[in-house]
Amino acid sequence: MNDKMKDILEWIYCILIAIAIAILIKYFLITPTIVQQESMKPTFMPGDRLLLSRISRTMKKLPERGDIITFEAPSDIHIDEAEAETMSQPIAKYENEPTSIWGKFVHNVLEIGKVSYIKRVIALPGEHVLIQDGKVYINGEELHEDYLKSSVTTERTGAFYDFVVPENCVFAMGDNRSVSGDCRAFGCIPKDKIESKAVFRFWPLNKFGSTKNM
Repeated sequence: MNDKMKDILEWIYCILIAIAIAILIKYFLITPTIVQQESMKPTFMPGDRLLLSRISRTMKKLPERGDIITFEAPSDIHIDEAEAETMSQPIAKYENEPTSIWGKFVHNVLEIGKVSYIKRVIALPGEHVLIQDGKVYINGEELHEDYLKSSVTTERTGAFYDFVVPENCVFAMGDNRSVSGDCRAFGCIPKDKIESKAVFRFWPLNKFGSTKNM
């Protein structure tokens, strides 16, 4: 093998290693994203650029109440009340998931063709959720949501408004409650479908900073 060919192979080897490291960092540690939806207005606006931490998923930890998370969009985004009554638990449906190793890699790791939602965690496993008269009650006590505008109310826009959050699941809603398609419509999110937690906004520059207290 001549020197030129060795140099080419070394470059290919370095590029492949760099790609592998980038994929590992993106999947296990941190990744950037651009907000596409209006469901978190005014907390996040379409076009905002965020850094998402994957560490909780890597450590298999559930998020806390108030955390802003991303999760894989369910296959059925609006379950009607008749169907909800037949469900043993109020858990979002994930059907037609890839079954081959390559398909799982492309879908879950490369995230090609995958749709994700960004919402705020409202309730945790074992907690009773009741949405009534424009307010949210957790275990019988009104949830005070300082991150919402005073004019915002939480309406029963889906079949899930009086239930107990199942084990290893969370109940999440968007801050822009009137337009948010969220767990009220499709049920609670299983832990293994939670992808990340929003930790930092780096664009626009006038809103640059941590998302911890949002």
